[in-house]
Amino acid sequence: MRRVVILGSTGSIGTQALEVIGAHRDEFAVVGLAAGSDAARLADQAAAFGVPPERARLAGGDPGVLAELAALDDADVVLNAVVGFAGLPATVAALRAGKRLALANKESLIAGGPVVARVREQGGGEIVPVDSEHSAVYQCLRAGTGAEVDRIVLTASGGPFRGRSRADLEHVSIEDALAHPTWSMGPKITIDSSTLVNKGLEVIEAHELFGVDYDRIEVVVHPQSVVHSMVEFVDGATIAQLSMPDMRLPIGLALGAPARLDQPFGAIDWTSLGALTFEVPDREAFPALDLAYAAGRAGGSAPATFSGANEVAVDAFLAGAIAWLDIPAVAAEVLDAGTGNISEVADVLEADRIARERARAAVDRRTA
Repeated sequence: MRRVVILGSTGSIGTQALEVIGAHRDEFAVVGLAAGSDAARLADQAAAFGVPPERARLAGGDPGVLAELAALDDADVVLNAVVGFAGLPATVAALRAGKRLALANKESLIAGGPVVARVREQGGGEIVPVDSEHSAVYQCLRAGTGAEVDRIVLTASGGPFRGRSRADLEHVSIEDALAHPTWSMGPKITIDSSTLVNKGLEVIEAHELFGVDYDRIEVVVHPQSVVHSMVEFVDGATIAQLSMPDMRLPIGLALGAPARLDQPFGAIDWTSLGALTFEVPDREAFPALDLAYAAGRAGGSAPATFSGANEVAVDAFLAGAIAWLDIPAVAAEVLDAGTGNISEVADVLEADRIARERARAAVDRRTA
């Protein structure tokens, strides 16, 4: 029996995780829950899974609550499904306590990569990715050792604006950007998908998770979202993980690995699948992808700066303050202002604070 803490339990990933656990109560038990602000839904979840009130907490933006639950003595697995940089303290706490971290909060690993790596080594925790792309790589790497890997290929759906030129994107609406053609996600991640920021962050995450150089991590657009990622080995063989879009598959694997659940999620009907197509990303229309590569290669606080600036820009776009094309422009402006080094969590927090301050100033200049 694996005992699970779910941080972000009322969001998309959290609710799907509880669905998976509810169908496998002989394998998993929920021992802790945290939500942002939906008290009623959190109470319903706690009652359904027998979580005592003192362990079903409203975080309300308090990272201390998340970190406390992530380090519970009787927890085996911590699912971090918190949105954005706020998930960093929980990531650190879970790994420091030697837990398995089922990671859906990519920003914490991206922003604090060196810090997270050191804490993971010291505490003995492990990270199993929940993102469908990194879960696919995780599964593909079971077939070979790291020395045999030539490159990792991450697939991107292309979002709602695939095929549009930069000129076409000058006047897109919030509703347009939230209309993802494949996945049902929260607004922040959906906007990140529309700009390809999400894919850029996943490139940095892949580097941190699997230790592969940026020159050997490639992104291809695959609108069907059936091939979730691929690993090409040095002898030319490529192994891919395929399934229909269903986040319950990577969630279940992250909770139970190395074992797989006996319930199929995303099984493919090969008689009706049709064609699988792949395209090169349009880097002129979606400059955020190259910004993420640049931030990753720069290292230090650059990934935290990119992630923090992007969060501010996305919030401003969703509030109607800036245009969609301004999102990567704000991130680029903040990165150009300079970054530094990080060695402790406090350094990451300071880099994020400065990035947000600069990003808010960049937004203000566009709305003056």
